[in-house]
Amino acid sequence: MIDLLCVGSAVFDITMFVDHHPEKNEKCFARRMTTCGGGPAATAAVTAVNLGGSSALAAYLGTDFGGEAHFSELLFHGVKTNFIIRGTRPTPVSTIIVKPGGDRTVINYKEGTPPLSADSITIDTTHFGVLLFDGHEPHLSMTLRNNAGSLGIPTVLDAGSLHRGTELLASKVDYLVASEKFAREYTGCPDPRSGCSRLAEISPCAVVTMGDQGLVWQQGSRQEYLPAFPVQSVDTTGAGDIFHGAFALGVAQGMDIRKNLLRASATAALGCTKEGARSGIPTLWEVQEFLSDHPDY
Repeated sequence: MIDLLCVGSAVFDITMFVDHHPEKNEKCFARRMTTCGGGPAATAAVTAVNLGGSSALAAYLGTDFGGEAHFSELLFHGVKTNFIIRGTRPTPVSTIIVKPGGDRTVINYKEGTPPLSADSITIDTTHFGVLLFDGHEPHLSMTLRNNAGSLGIPTVLDAGSLHRGTELLASKVDYLVASEKFAREYTGCPDPRSGCSRLAEISPCAVVTMGDQGLVWQQGSRQEYLPAFPVQSVDTTGAGDIFHGAFALGVAQGMDIRKNLLRASATAALGCTKEGARSGIPTLWEVQEFLSDHPDY
């Protein structure tokens, strides 16, 4: 059995590190540049492998330079690529501008790359422990979610932003893991705790992440706040994707919900201490060492 099937977005990231955000009509020079694979589902799949689990990716990658580079990277990391659809349509690309302190701006381009059809991938869902969706392939995700539901396979949604895919899936998954922005836009509640309570009405377990402000989660009537781990951020790109990959793997491994959230938070925090969405993903040993240094959490 494969622990985790990640369904959704795979892109090619071009990251530029700058001293300040450029103003209008300003020419800005980057002090460094990196390229690597990105996308919520793809980065989550790599995270699961780095933490000692197994994962597969269901996504689209073109046969262009970005697609070939990303595909090779996934193979290198040990992600199973059987369910990746290849074609002549362009691979989505993200240009990322990272400022000192790790804050970043992301520009994503995916025009000319239509979503995968509902029947584009055929899988036996009994071969997977958990299905993780990021909502970026809504047609395929709904089909796979329905298959998983009939077989009792846990499902997790990475609700990073409110769009058609995340809106469709939000009330249909076992674990709704949302950003503060999604929770606010979906529920209309400005307070994350209230937003989490509202999300817990439509999903058995709801989590609202708040970056360096920590997270709040609710399962049934139990709600709890967890603070963020203190780290020196270098690049926050992919931190949420890393969190979701670690959390979904924890679900597949049957971890206690609080311990799972702590490990996912630690994994994401460590991911912010290095440049690039992929190079910063820690190993299981690094996460365990980090957690042992923070026993009060």
